[in-house]
Amino acid sequence: MSKNKIYINLTLIFILAFFSINLCYPKYFNLGADFLNSKLKLGLPHFWEKPFKLGLDLQGGVHLIYQADLTNIPDDSKSKAMDGLRDVIERRVNLYGISEPAIQVQGEKLIVELAGITDISEAIKMIGETPFLEFKEQKSDEEIQKILDKQKEIEGKTEEEREKIENWQLAYEDPFQPATLTGKYLKEARLGSDQNTNSPIIQLQFNEQGTKLFEEITERNVGKRLAIFLDGASIVDTNGDGKITQDDLYAPRVDAKISGGEAMITGDMDLQRAKEIVKRLNSGALPVPIKLVSQQTVGPTLGKVSLDKSIKAGFYGFFAIILFMIIFYRLPGVVASVALVIYAALILSLFKLIPVTLTLAGIGGFILSVGMAVDANVLIFSRMKEELKEGKTYRLSLEEGFRRAWPSIRDGNLTTLIVAAILFAFGTSFIKGFALTLSIGVLISMFSAIIITKNILKIWEGGKLENIKWLWG
Repeated sequence: MSKNKIYINLTLIFILAFFSINLCYPKYFNLGADFLNSKLKLGLPHFWEKPFKLGLDLQGGVHLIYQADLTNIPDDSKSKAMDGLRDVIERRVNLYGISEPAIQVQGEKLIVELAGITDISEAIKMIGETPFLEFKEQKSDEEIQKILDKQKEIEGKTEEEREKIENWQLAYEDPFQPATLTGKYLKEARLGSDQNTNSPIIQLQFNEQGTKLFEEITERNVGKRLAIFLDGASIVDTNGDGKITQDDLYAPRVDAKISGGEAMITGDMDLQRAKEIVKRLNSGALPVPIKLVSQQTVGPTLGKVSLDKSIKAGFYGFFAIILFMIIFYRLPGVVASVALVIYAALILSLFKLIPVTLTLAGIGGFILSVGMAVDANVLIFSRMKEELKEGKTYRLSLEEGFRRAWPSIRDGNLTTLIVAAILFAFGTSFIKGFALTLSIGVLISMFSAIIITKNILKIWEGGKLENIKWLWG
């Protein structure tokens, strides 16, 4: 490779390094621009300021775990239902201005992480208010009458007296049974008004599959009631006790099969309540009911302490590596240190641009990748020292050092990438963050060792420094 080509490569590398460093930390560039603008009126622009995206453990926020009720979901549809639940919750929290929440499915549990949100009651509210909409078919008249009779029988009785009555549990049975139509088939909810009473109503439009199901349900329930439930409570629950009584049994009666996939919610609700329900339904009705089983708040103070400690640990580790390389490898160690600084700037820039959500585990993966980057340089420099000891020229030792070290570098990094891919595919959110930052770091480290270090070392080919043996270890 000619010297001109080496200089061109190095110029491009240092231009890339300049932009990467300023993207990571634009403060001093912007201060310099302000100073020159005030003195020379140059009109220099500020460098782009883009913050790192911090995870829950560094920024603080809310960690919630929900248990999904998949009792009425067939086994082969449970995975699809959980995926739909995750998508709906994500749309819901985005509606409240929380961008890129961390939401993942683990079996029948849904884990929700909202970084930057410290009011846990507000977080629970925004998720818990996502409505679960379902339709229920009326049981037979005989079954309903038994329920109503049993309710009258236990009325006014104490708990001990009730439990002595035969089949007392029957009083608490639901006179409606679940139909196959739920909110997951909802296409759109619209606000309307009753032409006779001018009271607000909610018009529902189902998707293609929901339209078919609604038609089948209404066909087999002609002459019967079809109840609409929102978050487990009937919209015609007159006394608000969550239980259907005789007064509540005025759920819409099906007079004929309904085609077209449209239904209507009416009831005792004001305009504001109707608007809220429409908004919530359009943000996504839950495909299955959920129950909050665990909640945890990570305060911003704790997150800041974790971040400060992580940065300090990374700095000390970085400094120790540079010191080690210079002591043991002298001038090549200095070159490796320069390449390592460029490497760090490149990888941190990528973390901002992708963007990668940085967690404690992710920072751990980044620091580990720094060690991997140095490891490649150690292999190359060790091979170079061996070649120089055999009396070979600097140019030949450099070429042989890179050529013979490459198989070890390739195989070591490849196995690390394979393990990282497995961790990313099957791990939890924190493990995924570790695997992602480690993978990006390994790939950039190969570029750093093979391209940056090699081009800098080639500057001294044919120069006076290549003959000073102690400089090369």
